[in-house]
Amino acid sequence: MPSYELVVGLELHAQLSTESKIFAPDAAHFGASPNRHVSAITLGHPGTLPRLNRRAVEFAVKMGLACGSDITRRTVFDRKNYFYPDLPKGYQISQDKAPICVGGAVHVTLKSGEERTLQLHHIHLEEDAGKSIHAEGEPDTLLDYNRAGTPLIEIVTEPVMRSAEEAGACLAEIRRLVRYLGICDGNMEEGSLRCDVNVSVRPVGETKLGTKVEVKNMNSVRFVQRAVEYEFERQVSVLESGGQLIQETRTFDATTGRTAGMREKETMNDYRYFPEPDLPPVVISDEWLGQIQAGMPALPRELFQKFVAHYGLPAADATVLTENREEAAFFEELCRHTANFKSAANWLMGPVRAWLNESGREITEFPIAPAQLARLMALVDEARVSHTAASQRLFPELLVQPTADPLRLAEALNLLQQSNSDSIQALIDEVLAAWPTKVKEYRQGKKGLLGLFVGEVMKKSGGKADPKLTNQLLVKTLETISD
Repeated sequence: MPSYELVVGLELHAQLSTESKIFAPDAAHFGASPNRHVSAITLGHPGTLPRLNRRAVEFAVKMGLACGSDITRRTVFDRKNYFYPDLPKGYQISQDKAPICVGGAVHVTLKSGEERTLQLHHIHLEEDAGKSIHAEGEPDTLLDYNRAGTPLIEIVTEPVMRSAEEAGACLAEIRRLVRYLGICDGNMEEGSLRCDVNVSVRPVGETKLGTKVEVKNMNSVRFVQRAVEYEFERQVSVLESGGQLIQETRTFDATTGRTAGMREKETMNDYRYFPEPDLPPVVISDEWLGQIQAGMPALPRELFQKFVAHYGLPAADATVLTENREEAAFFEELCRHTANFKSAANWLMGPVRAWLNESGREITEFPIAPAQLARLMALVDEARVSHTAASQRLFPELLVQPTADPLRLAEALNLLQQSNSDSIQALIDEVLAAWPTKVKEYRQGKKGLLGLFVGEVMKKSGGKADPKLTNQLLVKTLETISD
């Protein structure tokens, strides 16, 4: 029997974070009561005309620039005809022959460290459909048109992925990009970012693509990976048993980890695309494109390279700190107030992130300003406060009093370390006198007992003795004791 190769392509729909819909002035906000944000234009009433949202065009171009796509300078819209109850006009205004962005790529890093460049086919603009609601136990289907007309970009990859991990990594990177650009919140649970997965298999060495199966509306990276893994096994099983695959649309059940058939997949001809007669072509001038380019933020890949090269961070730290734009910005601001970049990274990935997770807040809501956190770090770097005391006692207090002077707080909490060698030496002498047997064992080669002596000195000092100085004085003292 032949071995089979997995082939995966993604179609991702990202709701653009505009205030209004793509062709109507209705609000484009999530969570409103059903059918609150609708108008005659959204519902396609006779005599109404669409008007293109300029901001939606700019957001689409930003995504294209981030992916290295070619920007179509004269783009047009088309009508995509299909008849679902959640599509009030009976057609969707989309783009067929002239998508706004062509080509480009997404760069991902796999768990093995391998970097992959995943090519895009295109990015196009379109309007979203409404939402069908099937109430449990009710025979009727309810329709909410709040979402209808919300601006979308559809990001279509080439069929270049060869594993479930690559598919998941592609989705994760696109989600990170739209968030960095500020064009979509990337919230998959609320449906503002949705993913359709196209899966096929073919014998290893074959160049012709196999029969494509589409798995619709995936709302998490993990579900995408599970669906791909299941489809690969299912399709191979069908072929090896002598069956024939059909081009179809399937749904994924997260509970069972299985896909199930919904309908045979439409072809492009079924949609009867034709140019949208109510919208003129969109011309993106050099001036307009330049303005969009000028507003582009630093992207995750750029920041990752900067964090490694300029700040000297390990790749693992740089990966974590560039996960979202706001945390990356906080780290860079923190580094303007300290030269200890690694310590800055550790504080962000440690106590700060722990507080964010526990409180359910974002870094933008973190009460301690970067300059204040740097002052706290300086107390540790200068050995005036131990790291343990700083992270476990001073940091929580600073969260309550975020504008307070960290040094004054440390004094009030009695956390300042003893760095006077004479006073520490006196404590060392007391400890060693109290443990003569252990001193003898240390002298005979049990060097691990040093930790015991350090701990005892710290106890006697109430945790105030400088651990580094204590360690140094202990070693020196133990070496000079005669047997």
